[in-house]
Parts: sequence; structure tokens; C-alpha cells
Amino acid sequence: MRSLTCPTGQTSQTTAKRLLLIMDLREYFLHKKIGVLAGGISSEREVSLRSGKNVLESLKTQGFKTSIIDPADNDFIEQMKKIDVAFIALHGGYGEDGSIQGLLEVMGIPYTGSGVLASALAMNKVSSKRIFREQGIPTPDYAYFPLTDGYSYENLSSRLGLPLIAKPVSEGSSVGVTIIRNEPGIKEIIDELTDKYRDVFIEKYIHGQSVTVSILGNGKKLRALPVLELVSKNEFYDYEAKYTSGMTEFIIPARLDADIYRNVCQTAINTHLVLGCEGFSRVDILVADDGTPFVHDVNTIPGLTNLSDLPACANADGMSYDELIFEMLCSAYYRKEKL
Repeated sequence: MRSLTCPTGQTSQTTAKRLLLIMDLREYFLHKKIGVLAGGISSEREVSLRSGKNVLESLKTQGFKTSIIDPADNDFIEQMKKIDVAFIALHGGYGEDGSIQGLLEVMGIPYTGSGVLASALAMNKVSSKRIFREQGIPTPDYAYFPLTDGYSYENLSSRLGLPLIAKPVSEGSSVGVTIIRNEPGIKEIIDELTDKYRDVFIEKYIHGQSVTVSILGNGKKLRALPVLELVSKNEFYDYEAKYTSGMTEFIIPARLDADIYRNVCQTAINTHLVLGCEGFSRVDILVADDGTPFVHDVNTIPGLTNLSDLPACANADGMSYDELIFEMLCSAYYRKEKL
């Protein structure tokens, strides 16, 4: 199934213009030094290094001048001063939360993907859930437990039901995500997670299909790639299932009725827009048994490893890995107009 485009429709004339634009953009980047930012100091460092290695190889294959820059290096800033464009392949804190984006803007270096605010909102799951509710985007009910506040566990199970899902507010790759099966376990797990990750929240467990929708494009010219259904050998799509070969079955397109499929795609596009994402994103959705698409996570810097979701969705849409990386790189060109 090909991608859902918003808006739809292309004439031969617009296709020709697009090809000319691609040629111009390729020529532009051939004269730039591209730094692939990967590694960093978050809990997702190893995944980021794997993403960065793949991106580096792809850019080199396409003839671009590029090198890896690790923000964990002592001479990180000096390395940054030598590049013209940054391809951000960082995951987690300080890479996906608006921090590196802010630094790049101060340095006047165009970069790929979303800006400071959208990155910060997407990384903070409670902030993004509040926006989803305000904008009418379905998201699972939740209770928030910030470290600085006293909190009560009373009526959680009666209000949200059992089992529950406990999550750190600002971690990715399902790091720290824990299922709570009984009421006595609520306090124990919340205390354990707050000790390790500070702020946490509890989310209503939604029974249904786990799917993810990758979004590409700039402004309102967005398209949703074929929806990917994730069938994990574990109880849910956790860190192990995401990054261990053979632990998750990818089904593309997802096994959804046509109307539900379209609604899932449009919900993902709307989610991308309300957070102000740019260039690309990946929206993780649980499709409930009644067909309601509940958004539970937005990734502004999706993984780009051999096992990652976005490359699989792009491949199902007829895009090679190199074509995907080039389209993501092009988001930095549109960013430069804002700096």
C-alpha cells in the first residue's frame, strides 16, 4: 500500500518540478560538510551510534562529505565549528529533547528534523499528552507523578483499571516502561522508576494492535508512509523487542479495516502538525478493539538502524534507505531559511 499524502494529487508538471528540486538540493549538499551527530550521553547511546553509522555510510555512498560527531567527545564544539549542516541521529536526552537543536541554532548550523519546541514537547510525554487532549487527539488516560510533588496512589486502579503501564516522562525506546498488574505493585514500581528516572506517569492499558506511522514532508505537504503493525514476542514492544533481531514481526501494511487505516494515518498527520514537528516523525499508536487510534508516543528522531521502524516503512513505500536519508537531509535545507 502506497503512502497517504496530505494534500493528495500530483501532475506530471509537479513531478518534473520535484525532480528538478531534488537535483538542486543534491547539488547544494554536495558542496557542504555534513556532520552526523550520534552517540551522546543518554540511555539510548548505543542505538544512536548504530543509527549514526548507517546514516554515515549512506551519505558517503551518495557522494557527500561527512563525518561522525559524538557530543560525548571533549572537543565536540570544536568539531561542530567545522561543519555546514548537522544530520541529527541522536536519541533520548540532550539529543531529542531540543537541547542540541538549541545549540545548533545558536551556532547558526542548519539541522535535520524538528525544532527546539516540537522536540521538547514530543520528548516530554506528559506535555505532549496534554496537547493531544486539548486538540482532540485520542490518547490513553493517565496520572502524573512528578518527583517534586507528594502524590497519592488512591483510586488509581479503579480510575484507570488494571493492568497499568508505568513510564518515565522523558525516555525513549521504551526504556523503563513497566507493566503494573496489581494494586500492591503500584507504589513499588512508581518509587523504583522515580528513583531512576525522576518524573514518571501511569497510563491506562489499551488492549489492541500496536502500530506506528512514519511521517515525511515539510509544512503541510505531509505524507504518511504505509502503517507498520508490530507483533512482539514479548508482552509489549519493549527495548529488547525493538533492538533484538527476531523479537518482533513487522506486518506492512497493518491488518486494519480500510476506514480505520485511513483514520490512523490522518491521526498521525494531525499529531505531527499539532506538536509542530518538521521534516519527519514517527507516531506510535495503539488501535483499540473498537478501532479508536490512541496516540501514546511521538518520535522526532526515529531510529535508523537495520531493525528500525522508519526504514521498514520507507522500504514498503518503494524508497531505498539512501532515498530516505536524502529526504531527511533535505529538511535541513528548509531549516536554513529560518536561521
